[in-house]
Amino acid sequence: MPHPRNSRSVSSKQSWPGKAVSVENTQAEKEESSQTKRSPSSPQGAPKKRSAFGDITNAHKTQQLGGKKEAAKSVSKKVPKGLAVVPVAKNNEINLKKSLNQIPSVEAPAETDHTKGRTAGDAPVPTPAEDTAVPVAPVEDVDKAHLGDPYASAEYAKDIFIYMREREEEFSLQDYMRNQPDITTDMRAVLVDWMVEVQENFELTHETLYLAVKLMDHYLAKVTTTRDKLQLIGSTAILIASKFEERCPPCVDDFLYICDDAYKKEELLAMEVSILQTLRFDINIPIAYRFLRRFAKCACASMETLTLARFICELTLQEYAFVGESASRLAASCLLLALQMKNLGGWTPTLEYYSGYAARELPPLVKRLNFLLTYQHDARLKAVRSKYSHRIFFEVAKLAPMDMLELERALQS
Repeated sequence: MPHPRNSRSVSSKQSWPGKAVSVENTQAEKEESSQTKRSPSSPQGAPKKRSAFGDITNAHKTQQLGGKKEAAKSVSKKVPKGLAVVPVAKNNEINLKKSLNQIPSVEAPAETDHTKGRTAGDAPVPTPAEDTAVPVAPVEDVDKAHLGDPYASAEYAKDIFIYMREREEEFSLQDYMRNQPDITTDMRAVLVDWMVEVQENFELTHETLYLAVKLMDHYLAKVTTTRDKLQLIGSTAILIASKFEERCPPCVDDFLYICDDAYKKEELLAMEVSILQTLRFDINIPIAYRFLRRFAKCACASMETLTLARFICELTLQEYAFVGESASRLAASCLLLALQMKNLGGWTPTLEYYSGYAARELPPLVKRLNFLLTYQHDARLKAVRSKYSHRIFFEVAKLAPMDMLELERALQS
């Protein structure tokens, strides 16, 4: 297989110092930066060329994921009543008002909706107790154990994710395909499948992949295009996301190479300008991958459970039906389904508090995700399932999905 024209073998790129990968016995702080690199033993070669969009195929490649359980010791603390409350999710206001009257003591957070109960401190907002209320489990402080780590930004983690939840409303997507006469949802699915291959070949982070898909969707929601430009939009979206997320992004010639020189350098650069100007250079779009990693930390999920949730979440990238779902809600539902598939319990008070979603809000989306695992297998879309069938990813793609009736009973319990 020929190498890119700049004589740089993309797939053989060496990892940065401090990003060594291992599945077990890895420091928690190293896991965040190492889990997206594929295994040295992964059966992959040089990046494959692709011609025009209609000739996109699927390769069987894998990627390494390493790390160990993210666990955090926690304590429940009292918070002065004078602290300000920061709202996060407007759609939970009704549930919050109903739940505030059921809190037993100032030690515990709201039982059902915590999206309106954020404070500047590390503990939930105290509320008046009811004599007839039933005690609830305390909420763990998942960031306290990392306060001394300058790379974890534990002091600001809660505020960062509150801000991301607020920004989700600015990036909601509607059904834009009705305004695209020349492209279809199937074409989009094949393109995203190809983008997964590019992410693997270039050893890009998962954040880059998720952001690239978001950039593509938001651009297509505002600009009408033709099918012959669809692969150009996808590859340019990865280029922009790489510059935003990666420490060493691939160069323009690499993207021209993987497209089999179907486009000229001037076209790629012109598309980059078009996407950035259309989105007004506001490309810090909240993605499900970041929320999923945060929620898994709150659940003290094992690496295998987190990988299963990531597999489910990555499958949704190809499905146009999930484009309109908010990133945080999608991440929470993927984690809940993974917990149920591993028989690890349901939505805990800690998850409820940090995610902002009550347990009763997630079942409809969880059922749709399980239906996706069970029934929707497009033979053309192989990249994600092949990737997560490798032993580095615990072969989570080979796990049998839950029976729908069994899942229904588990979610109701």
